[in-house]
Amino acid sequence: MSTYLHPSAIIAESANIAASAKVGPYCVIGPHVVLGDDVVLHSHVAIDGHTEIGAGTHIFPFASIGHPPQDKKYAGEPTRLVIGKNNTIREHVTMNPGTVGGGGLTKIGDNNLFMAGAHIAHDCMVGNHCILANNAAVAGHVTIGDFVIIGGMSAIHQFVRIGTHAFIGGMSAVEKDVIPYGTAKGERASLDGLNLVGLKRRNFERESIHALRHAFKELFQSRNGTLNDRATALKAKYPQAEAQTLIDFVLAETDRAFCTPRSKHSATDE
Repeated sequence: MSTYLHPSAIIAESANIAASAKVGPYCVIGPHVVLGDDVVLHSHVAIDGHTEIGAGTHIFPFASIGHPPQDKKYAGEPTRLVIGKNNTIREHVTMNPGTVGGGGLTKIGDNNLFMAGAHIAHDCMVGNHCILANNAAVAGHVTIGDFVIIGGMSAIHQFVRIGTHAFIGGMSAVEKDVIPYGTAKGERASLDGLNLVGLKRRNFERESIHALRHAFKELFQSRNGTLNDRATALKAKYPQAEAQTLIDFVLAETDRAFCTPRSKHSATDE
């Protein structure tokens, strides 16, 4: 199939567009843009910068992809935005490339859904099979694991990590790291337990869920030592892969504190 380019689209001559891609009416594509196989720009999509869009991705009207990051330190450097395969990017979504200070790359994985108005800022790393609901806003340098769901009108603070299979409730402000398999919500988000609904829907084994529940309880309801001490002690106790993912996340270096349960009986933020 030859490339379909609507005659009203404005496309730089040096843009690299796959033969099976489709560019709808009134799209604007910059000179360093790469569109992979079967990419579809429905209409009124603006793409610029050193931006690569993977095969099968669909982008809907008025999305702004790859334009300069909203960072005063950015001075026009040729940083990158790389979007993986089979993503759905809905109306008015904005995604910015990286900055030199943040590594120069914003990277989006495969099979994600970005609902209308969602924003991905500079130097973010988003995994696979994630859902960002309407108007979810992700600040710079955020890392989001696989299968994460972020509810509508939520905001993620810069440098925060959201662990794999985590769930963020709608209208939440997330200022701290959210553990893998965790649920966080609230005006200043706190940890609301494990994402048990998501785990069951994705057919996690009962043994793995039980190990996660016990590890979670020992991490966040015990008052023995620091959070780091407790995580270190659990490494040998729970060999299941999911529990190890949770424990390793807690032990990894981070610029933020952790979301913890909002309870007088729970461990304080550490």
